[in-house]
Amino acid sequence: MTGMTDPRYYLCPRYHSSDGPSRDVIDPATLARVGGRAEVTEDEMAGVLARLNAAQEGWAATDAKSRAQVLHRLANRIEATDVTDCAVLMSREMGKPYPEAIGEVANCAPVFRYFAEMARDEAGKVAGTTQTGSLQYARYEPLGVSAHIMPFNFPILLMCWTVAASLAAGNACVIKPAEATTLSTLKFMEVFDDLPADLVACLPGGADLGRALVESPHTHAIAFTGSVAGAKAVAQAAGARLKPAVIEAGGSDPMIISASAPLDVAAAGAVTGAFHMSGQVCTSTERIYAVDAVHDAFVEAFAAETARLRIGNGLEKSEIGPLVSEAARDKVETLVADALDKGATAVCGGRRPASQNTGWFYEPTILTGCTPEMDILHHEVFGPVVAVVRVPDFDAAIAGANASPFGLGASIFTTDLAEAHEASERFEAGMVWINNPLIDNDALPFGGWKSSGLGRELGRMGLDAFRRTKMVILDHKPVRQDWWYPYPDDWFLEGGGRSHV
Repeated sequence: MTGMTDPRYYLCPRYHSSDGPSRDVIDPATLARVGGRAEVTEDEMAGVLARLNAAQEGWAATDAKSRAQVLHRLANRIEATDVTDCAVLMSREMGKPYPEAIGEVANCAPVFRYFAEMARDEAGKVAGTTQTGSLQYARYEPLGVSAHIMPFNFPILLMCWTVAASLAAGNACVIKPAEATTLSTLKFMEVFDDLPADLVACLPGGADLGRALVESPHTHAIAFTGSVAGAKAVAQAAGARLKPAVIEAGGSDPMIISASAPLDVAAAGAVTGAFHMSGQVCTSTERIYAVDAVHDAFVEAFAAETARLRIGNGLEKSEIGPLVSEAARDKVETLVADALDKGATAVCGGRRPASQNTGWFYEPTILTGCTPEMDILHHEVFGPVVAVVRVPDFDAAIAGANASPFGLGASIFTTDLAEAHEASERFEAGMVWINNPLIDNDALPFGGWKSSGLGRELGRMGLDAFRRTKMVILDHKPVRQDWWYPYPDDWFLEGGGRSHV
């Protein structure tokens, strides 16, 4: 694309162009300059938050039906918009293959429709009364302004997940895009033009801006997706202010290949689970526990499927693009080197591709002979590498899968119904996939256990994350209750409760 030399090219005035410093945006595949981005200052942030809080008061007062109509119009706008430029920008900013980029952007509309109707339906709850003549119920009300601190891997879709829920609940939203995907996020912001003014804002910046948004008294809820270290910092800062936060901190997802698994399907599923978007997915399959009876045959089929993948620029015909940065590739290389030094074998990959001399590319890699002393089984790789562990049986596979500080997702390939049900019960993870990894559903909660995060996105829980409850007790015929002060004398212990011994 051309015309992106101005660092504020995509900073539409509605979304608060900045006088702050500018930063170059570099294509991780070519290392060429894509364009520039500006960073807002804290004074600019304060002004934006003031406008958002003012606009939110009117939005909160809008009835649920009208809010739903606005969100349905927004979904219509997304569906009618040519998002090609946004998808191309995303590929150029972070290396995502174009089919995945266009699919991400084009599939954001349904979540706005889902939460539009969910918020209409879930307006409160009438409880069984504890007292005659009393109406007792709960109200759900917005929190105020929610801050959304986004990752680079799914910058548009994950933003829409939480923004849709927050808007449906009656909040205003401020978005801090990932530094690596600022331009594509700002380009997508154009779809919000039909919303009431100052209801959604996008503020580009780095970690300092994210910290300021969490700490600001003018934000009232946080949605964060990122590293464990970042998640802990956000949780601590939000907790210190008793500010609700939905936090997704990544994972090291296990996959079990059981003795009954259809190996051709399992191998193809493992390729997608492990190497989708070069392994830069929070729910990527990073550890595979293959039962001894099928281990060798599975690895052979898995390697054959992996060999079919093409490596290259995300705007070319390729499934494996570059990693987002040099630091990301360095981390992958360090973990692979540690595993090889401790006895693992690279069945394929384990190196930079000879065909790509420029950019942060790494070959899709299958490591076998992996053991618990290897760092790769205990850290999030976030690259196109999967560690295969040979285990004697299903029980050992479950034990290995759960032996991790992470608990985002877990998957299994099996045709044994008992194993399928047991896996769903015994996996220590927030999401379980049986014979079909990586699927999500707007109506079901998305999130992890253990170090993988707090709270949930999507589903009813995703809506509740952005609203608070209010208990209401209404007596329509005021009467003096028999338990009100002063108490009758015969309610007291005779003699004031003193001992007569």
